[in-house]
Amino acid sequence: MSARYLLADSLVFARRHAAHIRQIPEKLLDVTLQPIMFTLLFAFVFGGVIAIPDGSYREYLLGGVMIQSLSFGIMGPATAIATDVREGVVDRFRSLPVSRASYLIGHILAELGATLIGVTVLSASGLVIGWGIYSSVLGGLAGYGLIILFAFSMVWLGTWLGLIVRSPDAAQGIVFLVVFPATFLANTFVPLAGLSPVLRTIAAWNPVSTLAAAVRELFGNPTALPPDPPWPLQHAVLCAVGWSLLLLFISAPLAIRAFRKRTQD
Repeated sequence: MSARYLLADSLVFARRHAAHIRQIPEKLLDVTLQPIMFTLLFAFVFGGVIAIPDGSYREYLLGGVMIQSLSFGIMGPATAIATDVREGVVDRFRSLPVSRASYLIGHILAELGATLIGVTVLSASGLVIGWGIYSSVLGGLAGYGLIILFAFSMVWLGTWLGLIVRSPDAAQGIVFLVVFPATFLANTFVPLAGLSPVLRTIAAWNPVSTLAAAVRELFGNPTALPPDPPWPLQHAVLCAVGWSLLLLFISAPLAIRAFRKRTQD
C-alpha cells in the first residue's frame, strides 16, 4: 500500500477520533479545564505568599503547569486506545481494506491535536493572569517546539500504556499513581529552595523539573534556580530535549510492538 493511501486512511481514523472528542468534549478536561484550574488556584490563592527572587510568581507558574498538563496528557491516549482494543473496535477495523498501521497513526495524530488544543487554551489563560513570553521570537518558538516534542513523546507513552493494561480504569490508576507525585515533587509550582533538603535533592534531579526550567528559560520567565543547581538544571534546555527524545525513542517502538501483538491473528 502506497504512502498516499496510508496517509489518507490515517487521516480518516484521526477524524474518527476527533469526532469522538466533538461528541464527548469531557475527554478534553484533563488538558483544558484541569490545567486552567491549577493555574487560577495557584496564581490567585498561593501567588501572594510564594516569593520568586527574579520575577513574578504568575510568570514562573505557567511553565510548570504546562509540563504537568502534558505529563497528565498520557491519560487521554491510554484510555482511548485501551477502550477501542477492549471493545473490539480495532478488530472490526482490521476487516476493512486499510493498512493496520493507519489506525495507530490516526490515533497518534488525533491525540496530539487534542493535546495542542490544551496547550493553546493554557497559553491563553496564562496571558489572562499576567504571563508572557519575554525572550526573543526564536526563543518563544523554541519553547513551543520543546512543548510539542514533549507532548509527542507523552502521546506515544500513553498509547503504549493503553495497549499493555487490561482496562481503561487500570490506565487511569497507573497515571495518577506515577504522574501525580512526579509532577508535584518538582519545581512545577514552588521553587526548589522552599523544599526540605531531601525533597529538594529529589526534585532537582526530577526530569519534570528540568523540562519546566527549560520552558521557563526559553520563554524568558523566572527560573528561581538554587545558587548551585545540579547539571541537568544548569543545562535545562539540552537535557529537556534529551529526556523528550529518550522517552520518544523508547515508547514509540514499544507501542508499535504492543499494537502488533494485540492485533495479531
